[in-house]
Amino acid sequence: MAMTSERKSRLLGAGEIDVSFEFFPPKSEKMESALWSCIQRLAPLEPEFVSVTYGAGGTTRERTHNTVVRLVDETDMKPAAHLTCVAATKDEVDAIARDYWERGVRHIVALRGDPISGPGSVYEPHPGGYINAADLVAGLKRIAPFEVSVAGYPEKHPESLSVGADIDNLKAKVDAGADRIITQFGFDNAHYLRFLERARAAGIWIPIIPGIVPIHNFKQVAGFAARAGASMPSWLARRFDGLEEDPATGHLVAAAVATEQVMDLVDEGVKKFHFYTLNRADLVYAICHLLGLRPHAGSAPAKIRAAS
Repeated sequence: MAMTSERKSRLLGAGEIDVSFEFFPPKSEKMESALWSCIQRLAPLEPEFVSVTYGAGGTTRERTHNTVVRLVDETDMKPAAHLTCVAATKDEVDAIARDYWERGVRHIVALRGDPISGPGSVYEPHPGGYINAADLVAGLKRIAPFEVSVAGYPEKHPESLSVGADIDNLKAKVDAGADRIITQFGFDNAHYLRFLERARAAGIWIPIIPGIVPIHNFKQVAGFAARAGASMPSWLARRFDGLEEDPATGHLVAAAVATEQVMDLVDEGVKKFHFYTLNRADLVYAICHLLGLRPHAGSAPAKIRAAS
């Protein structure tokens, strides 16, 4: 009988995998508590960095800023602040970036951002603002030696005219100084692997980290996917069929699905993952455990103060 090679994912040891986590800023005191409970749970895994999402408009902007600064002040994790081109002049964006640098933030996730008028709207640069993500990356690099991550779209950005145009736009962001690409989440690894191959063929050699979202709620995540241009495979939908009123079983299925996805990527040689946590730690923590991550001896949890 022929011997089969052992899967890489079954041979994982501690320290072989790097992870990063994405959080979104809380809108209420209850959500604030949920966020920091999630951070406290995941912090001992010592992620490479954690990112905090950002939207156009003063309220969201302030919530992002407050969360990022609190991460700097109260934890040992390295926060990456999302920053977009939407609804702000270059001077306004530059002022935010400078403030982050002064506060000790060294990593920015530079994004064009979605039109403030909502899905289906045509994006138009803000008067006097950065034109797109590549323009923003170049601007950030002029301000300070930030580490800059940008977005990649394995199934192409919904607004891109073609896959080729999408790769050209990605190359422009890299040429402007981007240090890392984090992909939009997806559920079919074939899309990520083809995207990786296209990017390398285009001369893009910086790290390209797959985005993973555990499916805590299938209907909710399917909605996110539809808006982001990420396909939801029919086989995946069937796995959650009939579980709408059975969240406990749905949770078990979600853990199995996400574990299968990341382990298959490990077998393809992937060693870094970016988890969209949706401010929930349970599934992410379990998957990281299976990837070989363990709380380091003597690691302290994130300090949590009462919400003001």
